[in-house]
Amino acid sequence: MGEEVESVGHRVSVAAPLIFTIVITFQLLSGWLERLKKKGGSTNATVIQLHVEIKQLLKEASYLSQPSTFAQAAKLRRLAAAKEKELANYLESHSREMKMSYDLYLKVLFLFKVLTYFVLICWFWRVPVATISQRLVQPFGNLLSWRTGGTLNNHVMVGIIPWLILSTRVSKFVCRLLK
Repeated sequence: MGEEVESVGHRVSVAAPLIFTIVITFQLLSGWLERLKKKGGSTNATVIQLHVEIKQLLKEASYLSQPSTFAQAAKLRRLAAAKEKELANYLESHSREMKMSYDLYLKVLFLFKVLTYFVLICWFWRVPVATISQRLVQPFGNLLSWRTGGTLNNHVMVGIIPWLILSTRVSKFVCRLLK
């Protein structure tokens, strides 16, 4: 019986930091994906090539400033405008594809987070995740010990659901500080 209590105490001492680490990992991953989604991705060879072609056409058109070469300069400027339109269309379609893929990754991450939280809730249901001195949580002791058995030796036994809520709030705060 003494070994069982000791193993439960050992599991409780490791459970709280482990759950917090899982929660903050999910928060960091979702924040990273959101930033990548907003950024739109990196420039690739096609974008660089189109930029170079546009600059080259505009440069050639600027050299042709004589009245006899005005028609040729206008033609080069029209070609540069067409290339700019092609570049804008390419960037729009590329950013749309990237956002759709990041949306997919965010949905998969959300589903994985929900599944992980469900497993954690099932695993630690009615088992205290952490113990906190009753003096620290005087008005909220019963709320934190929801479904875990209340207090023991002037310590509040914190349940899994309040611990997940608390960990999520703290990890969001930490992620905002890291931005």
